[in-house]
Amino acid sequence: MLGDAPIGPVLPAADIARATAFYRGTLGLSVVSESASGTMLTAGSGTLLVIYPHAGTRAENTVAGFAVSDLAATMTEMRAAGVAFEEYDQPGLKTVDGVADMGGMKGAWFKDTEGNIIALAQM
Repeated sequence: MLGDAPIGPVLPAADIARATAFYRGTLGLSVVSESASGTMLTAGSGTLLVIYPHAGTRAENTVAGFAVSDLAATMTEMRAAGVAFEEYDQPGLKTVDGVADMGGMKGAWFKDTEGNIIALAQM
């Protein structure tokens, strides 16, 4: 039924202007549309991210992920833009300098301006 349908995250933002500036300016996504009900941005391969105004909602888990071909280079560029990466040390997941090696896949996590946890993954 939905196996061929694109899917994209829809994230809350207490401050929609701040969140839009982060995704556009810091991460380099392109704005498709902006309105009082939210901002739609596009990333690689035409994938979409929607942020909408909503206060007080924050997941404590990863809510979206970007697949990247060179995790180290992407992290270097993002750090230069002011992005801080999370460190985890829990059963099944330990990061070193922000990177978790998960046997064939490497991952890193950061928070957007609204506290949403976003992942980077290199297969």
